[in-house]
Amino acid sequence: MKIIRVFPRRTNQTPTDEDAYIGYPTLFSNADKINISVTFTWDLKYAEELAKQWEQIAPVEIGGVATGAKGGEFEVGMYLKKGNVITSRGCPNRCWFCSVWKREGNVMRELEIKQGWNVQDDNLLACSERHIRGVFKMLKNNNKTREQRVMFNGGFEAARLKDWHIDLLVDLKPHQVFFAYDTPDSYEPLVEAGKRLKETRLNNGRTLRSYVLIGHPKDTFEKAERRLRESWSAGFLPMAMLWRNDKGERDREWRKFQILWSMPATIIKLLENPKGGL
Repeated sequence: MKIIRVFPRRTNQTPTDEDAYIGYPTLFSNADKINISVTFTWDLKYAEELAKQWEQIAPVEIGGVATGAKGGEFEVGMYLKKGNVITSRGCPNRCWFCSVWKREGNVMRELEIKQGWNVQDDNLLACSERHIRGVFKMLKNNNKTREQRVMFNGGFEAARLKDWHIDLLVDLKPHQVFFAYDTPDSYEPLVEAGKRLKETRLNNGRTLRSYVLIGHPKDTFEKAERRLRESWSAGFLPMAMLWRNDKGERDREWRKFQILWSMPATIIKLLENPKGGL
C-alpha cells in the first residue's frame, strides 16, 4: 500500500522523500491512502482544506500531535526527517504551556528504540535507567559521520540529571544537548546541572544549550533577556522559544527578539555586550 504523507508546512525536520508533500496535491500525485500530519493546532483548519483536495485521490486521515491523539510506536522517516528518533512518549510534569502531558499522559511510555541520531523525546531523563542506557547504546553505534552527529534536541530536564547520565554523555560526545529553562522553578536545577557539567569536555560553549521560553503573558523583553543571560551564566548557550496562543498568534516585536536570540553566532555577540544589542 502506498501512503502519501501531507504536511501543512515545512520545518527543518519535515521528511523530504518523494511521498512527503507540503500542501496541495500535484497532477502526478498517486496513492492508496493519504495521511495528513498536523503539528501545530493553528494549522488544523488548513489541514481540513487540504483533506478536501486530497480525498479526490485516496482516502484521507488527519492525524498528528495537534489533533490531541496519543502517539503510537515511532516510525523512522515517516513524520520526521530520517535521523530523528522518538523513544518515549509522555511527561510526568504538568507545565502550563505544554500539551504533552494532556495528550500523552503523565506516565512515561517507553517505545521500541529505533535507529537515529537526533533524540526528540519530550523527557528522556524521566524514563527508566534501562531504557536510557539502551538509547545511548544505539546512539554510540550511530555516531560515525558528521551528518550523523548525535543531538538531544528534545530537551533534558535538569532536575532529573544524575551522575551516570553525565558519564554517558561524556562517553558519547554529542554535538548538542538541550536542557530547558521554561519556568522560574527550573532555574536552580539548571544552575546545579551547569556546575556538575562544568569540568567535563562538554563545556565548550556550544554543546550545552538551553531552551528559554519567552513572550508568554506578563513577560517583558527585559525579563526575557535576563533569563537568556542567566542561562548562559549557568553554563548553557540559550535559545529563545517564542510562546504562541492557541491560534498561533505571536507579536511581531517578540518575533524579532526571538530571531536574534535563536542564532548561535548572534546570541554570542549579544551575550558579549552586557548592555544588550549587537
